Amino acid sequence: MGLIDRIFSAVFGDGRNMIVETAQVFRENAEAAGQRGAAVQQQAMQQFAAEFAQPRRAIFDRFVDALNRLPRPFLAFGTLGLFVTAMVNPIWFASRMQGIALVPEPLWWLMGAIVSFYFGARHQVHSQQFQRSIADTVSRADEVTRNIRALDALAAGAQLAPADPVEARVDSNPALSDWQAGNDG
Repeated sequence: MGLIDRIFSAVFGDGRNMIVETAQVFRENAEAAGQRGAAVQQQAMQQFAAEFAQPRRAIFDRFVDALNRLPRPFLAFGTLGLFVTAMVNPIWFASRMQGIALVPEPLWWLMGAIVSFYFGARHQVHSQQFQRSIADTVSRADEVTRNIRALDALAAGAQLAPADPVEARVDSNPALSDWQAGNDG
């Protein structure tokens, strides 16, 4: 018994577990990690509680906070509205964009600076590229007008439809005409 006692006391020490202590050098103690995680989560929750437990603010402060939340949605919905307007009434849209094309460049720079300061980290290059793309779009207004007139003429029945729609498709599609020739014979 004396030999076994000496071996166990050498391995496990005086009431300590040397194997567990050695293993903890290479592998994290799951129980201690859980306790640390719980402490971090508790501190985060206390911080959130302190942040949102502000005294009741004045009506003016709440009004200003509400106003500060409006520009992003207005710009986002306004941009979507421009896309819808361009599809619904392209001539009206093109005439409005023609007016925007007349805005002097320094005013575009000022607008770019205001927007970039408000939203943070917008670049002047993007506003210049946007202005060029608007000018390119407005320059295509005549083409759009001709296309819309042609579509209106089609809708009004100005052009006669072919007598047999299948023949019209076959004539314009070589693969379809080959397929039909293979099925006829």
